[in-house]
Amino acid sequence: MIADLHRAAGDDAAAQAATARELAAAATDPRLIEAGHALVTNDIPTAEALLRQTLRERPTDIAAIRMLAEVAGRIGRYRDAETLLRRALELAPEFDAARHNLALILFRQARPADAAVEVDRLLDKNPADRAALNLRAAVLAQLGEHDRSIALYEQLLAEHDGHPWLWLSHGHGLKTVGRTPEAIAAYRRAVALRPETGEAWWSLANLKTFRFDDADIAAMKAALASPALRPEDRAQLDFALGKAHEDRGEDGPAFDHYLAGNTLRRRMVPYRAEETSEQVDRSVAFFTPAFFAERAGWGCDAQDPIFILGMPRSGSTLLEQILASHSAVEGTSELPDIGAIAKRLSGHARRGQVSLYPEALAELSRDEVRALGEEYLERTRVQRHSDRPRFIDKMPNNWAHVGLIRLILPRATIIDTRRHPLGNCWSVFKQNFARGQAYGYDLADLGRYHADYVRLMAHFDRVIRGAVHRVFYEDMVEDAASEIARLLDFARLPFEPACLEFHKTQRAIRTPSSEQVRQPIFRDAVDQWQRFVDRLGPLVEALGSLPDDYGKR
Repeated sequence: MIADLHRAAGDDAAAQAATARELAAAATDPRLIEAGHALVTNDIPTAEALLRQTLRERPTDIAAIRMLAEVAGRIGRYRDAETLLRRALELAPEFDAARHNLALILFRQARPADAAVEVDRLLDKNPADRAALNLRAAVLAQLGEHDRSIALYEQLLAEHDGHPWLWLSHGHGLKTVGRTPEAIAAYRRAVALRPETGEAWWSLANLKTFRFDDADIAAMKAALASPALRPEDRAQLDFALGKAHEDRGEDGPAFDHYLAGNTLRRRMVPYRAEETSEQVDRSVAFFTPAFFAERAGWGCDAQDPIFILGMPRSGSTLLEQILASHSAVEGTSELPDIGAIAKRLSGHARRGQVSLYPEALAELSRDEVRALGEEYLERTRVQRHSDRPRFIDKMPNNWAHVGLIRLILPRATIIDTRRHPLGNCWSVFKQNFARGQAYGYDLADLGRYHADYVRLMAHFDRVIRGAVHRVFYEDMVEDAASEIARLLDFARLPFEPACLEFHKTQRAIRTPSSEQVRQPIFRDAVDQWQRFVDRLGPLVEALGSLPDDYGKR
């Protein structure tokens, strides 16, 4: 109440002081202390129950609101977290910790322009706010402003080089722009400061071309033996050790570590294969030839986007690099905007709730459909930094939204990348995805997800014939020149020799294959899965006949 009175009188400093006293008092509240302990130990149900009880009694308790937002963020309910944090800031605009959390939640939703607004408010107030400067560097990278991001990290590290997480973030930026030796040095500095930093070890492994030595393996195993190791660090160390052993031909230990890492990640990230199958069933029933025939000529007429979609680790970064080597095409990143539009059309359905998507598309008018296409172009404009007329959206999960893309952007290019099902799924299983690929942590779930993807793409092959161009990774390896010529022809792009020498193209690449596509095409990864096939039983069973059918393509 005192903060409100000071705020109404225009005395922001006094309001800030009163809010600080409120938060200090909250830090001694027994229930909030218990909820905080539950958060630290990742006991989400207990934390949520305690915080909701507090807010029933004290609905304007800004500390409890912020903590409940943390709960929502931990389980991926970012929209709920955003709503809670905006409420906290409505009650206490000077609550800087909540504003930082809001900026972080916006960043995690891949909304860098919105995140930048909140970060700038923090820095206007305190230009030396190190946490805000760190987040600003991350936001700049998400905006594609990599040089500015790297320069800011260098500034922060010059002032304080003893922070492993800063070195880790700096390494990510250096890797993205192809400064690989410097990225390796940054990751090594992170683990020198904190040997248990699993993400730094995994980041070294995730360079794909990097090889661990005996000392590295010993250091990772020593870190893994720590009883106080965080589950996230433990999972990343297991993935890194899996890669280290696989590179040495030690397939048994490699598989054991991959399995251990995936098992941990599976506990952290909920996934129900039935929900994906049900969504595919609904899309197959909804997107009929009649649906598209009745809406012929609808949508935004722009042909700017080139969508590369399908399974992760299927060769999509290779295709992106080939197309981005063309003078008319800009490579951007894995853009979340189609998924965000679909989420809004779903009514923002949560897990267990009935989604309104895709059926809600039937209710849209011609003007509303066109507006969605225009909205997509406007949302993605922030990621375009050149005057090239075409751009690439390489979000793999957009396979689930081919019908939406075809409806709102009928002239967009859609490319489906395909790789042998066992090879593709094994590569996904070895990849410690930060977020967005929850199906990948269990072999049976992974096989079912792949089968659902193939099933829906086969449906669109029948319903909108010729709308999707499919590239098979193995064919690209065997005869790149012919496959690239067909790819450019489908994308309505004239042939350019630079597309054949894609590995010479200098550009920022954020995905795990960044170092591989900076080299000529090689076939080393085509058959690696065969070394592990005896332990892939649940995956083989879930895929059914797909591996045999793939050989008949």
